Amino acid sequence: MKIESVDIALTSSAASIICEALKKAIVEGRLKDGEPLRQDEIARLFNTSRIPVREALTMLEQQGLVATQRYKGAVVAGISPEEASEIWEFRALVEGEVIEAAVPKMTAATLDEAQTHLAAFASAAGPMEWGDWNRKFHIVLYRASGLSYHLSVIEKTLDRVDRYIRAQLSLSNGLARADTEHRAILAACAAGDAAAAKALTRQHILGAKANLLESLHRD
Repeated sequence: MKIESVDIALTSSAASIICEALKKAIVEGRLKDGEPLRQDEIARLFNTSRIPVREALTMLEQQGLVATQRYKGAVVAGISPEEASEIWEFRALVEGEVIEAAVPKMTAATLDEAQTHLAAFASAAGPMEWGDWNRKFHIVLYRASGLSYHLSVIEKTLDRVDRYIRAQLSLSNGLARADTEHRAILAACAAGDAAAAKALTRQHILGAKANLLESLHRD
């Protein structure tokens, strides 16, 4: 199984450690949609019993990253085109509102940090790094809103679909298009134009949705 194992036999937070390791492997695409998550195998990897493994799988199921299937047990949860469409529409709605609220509160430090993330995104070596810098770029702008509950929902939603965002960035022109759109969003933020930042963010997410749905339908 392609996850990073840790000896947690004497660790009190075994379930949390297993949960984070599995989550990372799922988000990075090392564990594929529908792949079985066998409790015995995971327990051996982490030198622990099956009890914290079951707890970790329950946590991941609550996050939408794992599903329990009849006769198969726990598997990596996939995403249907219909679900993808709903999630990206939701993201466009919530993230548009959050960046609109954030723009009036953005400081020079916020804009500088976003610019640093944007530059790192443009020069990143591959999908794993693209996904990391893409997320950091958006979150640093949203964080200025101070809307902590909205931010927690956005973070959880991104966890659910992070591997699909990385896949979408890997599509033809995905990276170049995202870079251009990121620069436009940042320019609107720097100009203090909250309405433009909201519109551009929504267009950015809905454009990514269209590309992703096309890819999912081809598969």
